[in-house]
Amino acid sequence: MRERRQIVDLFECGNAAALATLVQMEGSSYRRTGARLLVAANGEYAGGISGGCLEAEVIRKAQWLVRDGATLQRYSTLFDDTADIPYGLGCGGTVNVLLEPANTLEFAALMQAMRSSLGGQRRRVVSQLPGIGSSFRRCILAESGEHVFHSQQLVDPTLPFFEEWLDPPQRLVIFGAGDDVPPLVSMAALLGWTCIVIDGRAQWARRERFSEASQVIATSGLAGLEVTEDDAVVVMTHSYEQDREWLAGVLPSRPRYLGLLGSRHRSALLVSEVASRLGWSVESACEGLFAPVGLDIGGDGAEAIALAIIAEIQAFLEGRLGVSRRMTVETVAEQITLGGASRYLQTQCAV
Repeated sequence: MRERRQIVDLFECGNAAALATLVQMEGSSYRRTGARLLVAANGEYAGGISGGCLEAEVIRKAQWLVRDGATLQRYSTLFDDTADIPYGLGCGGTVNVLLEPANTLEFAALMQAMRSSLGGQRRRVVSQLPGIGSSFRRCILAESGEHVFHSQQLVDPTLPFFEEWLDPPQRLVIFGAGDDVPPLVSMAALLGWTCIVIDGRAQWARRERFSEASQVIATSGLAGLEVTEDDAVVVMTHSYEQDREWLAGVLPSRPRYLGLLGSRHRSALLVSEVASRLGWSVESACEGLFAPVGLDIGGDGAEAIALAIIAEIQAFLEGRLGVSRRMTVETVAEQITLGGASRYLQTQCAV
């Protein structure tokens, strides 16, 4: 997502020359299909289509290769001097790269679609690949299915094509503005996520403390902010009372990821109280809740905690989450039974 922002920024400088898109791979590849590299006329570039193996070659030849229009190039990443494709890189596969010039309506439409996706609008892009008996064409649709753009000739689904969805940036809503939140915002920004920081303490929730956040809001209520099922949410105010209020406010929205900072015992008490307030079962309140938030990767301090949180959210979003610390009914019962519910334990929030 961060690369998409960089590509759009370079395009808007007005010096774009050619765009490379990874459209197919066989075997091992450092990047996924959809990875892009934008080359400017002066050799400047943004994005990437490999781990650094192909970029120099593509940057050097891209403008020459697209002199007659879009073209499909195949690169081998197998280390084999006798191969038909003499470009061994040792990565373990082959990739097909679509190269297109920057002076076409198709290119301009794609840049607009990328810009729209960064603004929150999902776009579907279908590009017919150039080749023998196949000319380069493109169709772009809104999430509703409405055509946003199509080439003069429509894409022929019987010919080779590349289809992708341009999703908006992941939104991360953080309830809390303590000293452990800036590293979390910075790491999320590196991934190109959109961050919103909220805290009822105005002396903490200040823009100068979170320059990389999209919004910093000093409020004690959710008025004006809609948490959606596509959001990732972390509750980490270090205040038992505030965490209880934010958790009760955000649980009904059922965000795709919801993490709660604090010890397992503290989290169990919070969930139990919030479930009672909402009139829910504890099982329903635990659904999708990660507590303590973050992968158990060890380390200490704000940066290590931020890394654990970001790693867990990323793994969850990609469907790669293995062992986690989800809150369960059994956990709540176990933790409330252990040691009682003293006020001291309630106010502790060590991971």
